[in-house]
Amino acid sequence: MSSLQFNAVLLDISNSLSASELEQIKYLCKDDIGKRDLEKIDSGLKLFQLLTQRNKLGADNTEHVCGLLRTIQRPDLSEKLQNFDCERENSENQPPEPEREKLGIATEFISESLGRGWRKLGRKLGLKETKLESISLRHPTDLEETTVEMLKEWRKSRGAEARTDDLIKALRACGLNLTADKIEEKLKLTCQ
Repeated sequence: MSSLQFNAVLLDISNSLSASELEQIKYLCKDDIGKRDLEKIDSGLKLFQLLTQRNKLGADNTEHVCGLLRTIQRPDLSEKLQNFDCERENSENQPPEPEREKLGIATEFISESLGRGWRKLGRKLGLKETKLESISLRHPTDLEETTVEMLKEWRKSRGAEARTDDLIKALRACGLNLTADKIEEKLKLTCQ
């Protein structure tokens, strides 16, 4: 995905914002952007440009703006930005097909059995606290979805280097040996 495509998505979102919604987002950005700069903003695109300059927005950093859009009750626009992020993620380097299949099986099993331990596993996998908090805010009541999202973020951060063995090691490091054993067992049965 090119920066041109990303800018096209931002322009589309900007054009979809009403004047009052733009004002709401500007208010929410008062800590990120100075008052003088905020007063000069007359479009969503200009706001997005300033947020990009302040490292609050980028093709690989859409969470902050997605959160702002949800806050002003525009989940449709937030989803549009998240969909761009997913398309970008899917087009980047991925592990080989057999490993992707194994990771899919492991993700499904972990999400069904992990529960409240998802944050601990996320830390063992090397995800930053801010990323874990962002995931938690997106899915405050659904632990299974939270776990799937966390594992997606880990895979995205690892790219082609994502391996099921790393997931199993992290599970064992969290004391989740039974889950790790069951995944290994399931992988042996499925991937023979």
